[in-house]
Amino acid sequence: MSQILFRNFSLLDPRWDEARGGYEVLIEGGTIKEVSRQPIKAHEARVIDGGKRTLMPGLIDCHVHVFLTEVNIRHLEAIPLTLLTAKSAELMRGMLNRGFTTVRDTGGADWGIKTAVESGLIPGPRLFISAKAIGPTGGHSDSRRRTDYQPASCGCCNGMVYVMAVADGADEVRKCVREQMRQGADQVKIMCSGGVASPYDPLDSLQFSEAEIAAATDEARNFGRYVLAHAYTPEAITRAMNNGVRTIEHGNLIDDTSAALIRSKGGYMIANLVTYFSMKERAAQFGMTAEMLAKNDIVLDGALRSLEICKRAGVKVGYGTDLLGALQVDQSLEFIHRAKVLSPLEIIRQATLVGAEIVQQEGKLGVVEPGAHADLIAIDGDPVKNLELFLGEGKHMPMIMKGGKFHKNALK
Repeated sequence: MSQILFRNFSLLDPRWDEARGGYEVLIEGGTIKEVSRQPIKAHEARVIDGGKRTLMPGLIDCHVHVFLTEVNIRHLEAIPLTLLTAKSAELMRGMLNRGFTTVRDTGGADWGIKTAVESGLIPGPRLFISAKAIGPTGGHSDSRRRTDYQPASCGCCNGMVYVMAVADGADEVRKCVREQMRQGADQVKIMCSGGVASPYDPLDSLQFSEAEIAAATDEARNFGRYVLAHAYTPEAITRAMNNGVRTIEHGNLIDDTSAALIRSKGGYMIANLVTYFSMKERAAQFGMTAEMLAKNDIVLDGALRSLEICKRAGVKVGYGTDLLGALQVDQSLEFIHRAKVLSPLEIIRQATLVGAEIVQQEGKLGVVEPGAHADLIAIDGDPVKNLELFLGEGKHMPMIMKGGKFHKNALK
C-alpha cells in the first residue's frame, strides 16, 4: 500500500491551543498511520516537505445544499435533473478547492451524487446527505405556487420537486422519513419554522406539530439516524428539541431559554451567518424577491447575537453556511463573520472537531491522529493567527488531500 510522509510542517490538531512544529505525519492508503515528534521511518514513502507551512485537518461545513444551484430557488423549477447534477458538480469542486473535505448536505443531495463522488466520477467533499427536506403543506418545503392545487410534477424535470417533500400528519411523516432513509439518507431534515427563501410562510410560523416531529425522530432513531430541524424562533427550537431533534439549523432568533434547552438535551446548533450577509448584498441581482429579502433582514439582525447566546449557554455550534447557487463562493467568509464574536481557534474547532461530532465521525474526521481519515490541508501560514488564510478560493492552500489522495498539491 502506498505511503506519503509529511514533514517540516507546523501541525495544527484543533484539540491543541496552537500549531506545533517538529511533527511528522505518515499516510498509508486513505488513513493516517502515524503521527510523531520523532522522525518516522518509512523508506518507501513519498516525502512531502511542508516548508514550515501549517498542516491541519480538512474543514467540515455542516450546512450546505449542493443541489440548490440557484440563489432564488424558485428558478429550480426550470432546471431538469441532468443540468442540476452538472451545476452541482461545479459547486462541489469549489467546496473542495476551499479546503472543505467534508460537507453535510441538509436537503436535496441524493445517493446518486454521493456515489458519484465516492467512486471518483466527480471531485467533491465527503457527503453526508439528507435526501429530500421534509415539511408540511404550505411550509418551507412546499414548492408549489399559490396557483398550483395539484401535487407537484415529476422531479426529473423540476429541480424544486426533486429536493423537497411534503408530508402531513404523523403517519405520512413517518412514511416519508422511511423513504428518505431507504434512499440512503445519513440524517433526516424537517421544517419546524418558516424560512427566508420560501415566499408564503412567515418566519415565526410553527410548522410540523409535536406529533409529526416525534414521528420523524422515532423513525430516524429506529434506523440509526437522527433528525435536524430548520428552526429560527425560540418556539420552533423548543418544539423540536422537546421531541427528539438532535441539531438545530440556523437558530438566529434563539433566546437564553431555548439555548439552555439545546444544551440540556446534548444537542447542537449549526449557525449560518454568511448566507444572510451575502443575500443582503447580492441576492437581488439573482432574482430573490423583496419579500424574501425582508425576511432576510429579520434573521440577519439576530445572527451574531445567536452566537453570543449559544456561547453563554455552552451550546456546541457547528460551522455551516447555507449559501445558495452562485453565492457559494462566499463559503469561507463564515470564518470572518464569526470572528466578530468568537476567537479564531473557537471557529476552527467548530469547522473540525464539532463538525466531526455532528456527522458522527469523532476520531475519523477533524483530527490528525492514527486511524483518522487522511483528509488534510496545508496552509501558507498559521490560521489561528490569521483567519483570512482561509479566503481566496484556496489560494493559500498549496495542498488539499481527501482520503489519502491529492486533490491539489503544489508541494514537493
